Amino acid sequence: MKIKKAVLPVAGMGTRFMPATKVVPKELLPIVDKPVIQYLVEEAVMSGIEEIIFVISEGKELIKEHFSPQPKLEAILKERNKYDIAEKLSTIHNMAKFSYVYQDGPLGDGHAILQAETLVGNEAFLVLFGDDIVKHHVPAAKQLIDQFKGESVIAVEQVSMDSISSYGVILPGVKKERLYEVKGMIEKPLEHEAPSDLGVIGKYVCPPGIFEAIKSSLASKEGELRLIDGLVKLGEKENLWAYHIEGERFDTGKAEGLIAANNAFL
Repeated sequence: MKIKKAVLPVAGMGTRFMPATKVVPKELLPIVDKPVIQYLVEEAVMSGIEEIIFVISEGKELIKEHFSPQPKLEAILKERNKYDIAEKLSTIHNMAKFSYVYQDGPLGDGHAILQAETLVGNEAFLVLFGDDIVKHHVPAAKQLIDQFKGESVIAVEQVSMDSISSYGVILPGVKKERLYEVKGMIEKPLEHEAPSDLGVIGKYVCPPGIFEAIKSSLASKEGELRLIDGLVKLGEKENLWAYHIEGERFDTGKAEGLIAANNAFL
């Protein structure tokens, strides 16, 4: 099944990297010579995505600028015979169709997904969160899309039990190679509560039914709408699946992960 649209929720404040992210969104922090967010867009495009829908917040317009044409800059570079750099820049805004919607306030990642509902329409779509970069010859998003048969597919990886409380963790059912049926999910369990060592990472393929599922799920104690709660709600009437992603993942939302990614991609 062809997936044409991807939603990238990038409205968060990036407090872990402040003051560096006071003005510059954390998604624009560099991995070598490209910002984190560009790696995710390239992952999506290499997986067959044609339209990228960014969910941003006020103050994150620099993301929009990064993916917009800069004709004056490109002209200056060409005048200075820096054609290779000018070509790199023109490639960015030609990768896909880019759309932008706003999320007003920290109301949860599920709420962020809902802001893209009109643009997504009645189609299945890819979701990529802004921190997880996977290095592998087959893009992680393509690995998920290849498993999609109309029901939600969640990316997971094996995580150490001493860090399990930082993840949503699946209760796996039937397994076929790297694909698991999901019988349940627990958000940030204590080590003795974890139903497995398979932690959810920020990559999903969702059917359009996820929008109503998020709306009908209960808000968290913090009053946020969560995508994972919408998936659990959707799982009440159809199967959920998890795919054990191949490749090395870098959590670029943490300083050590961003440094590791720079070293790996250098």
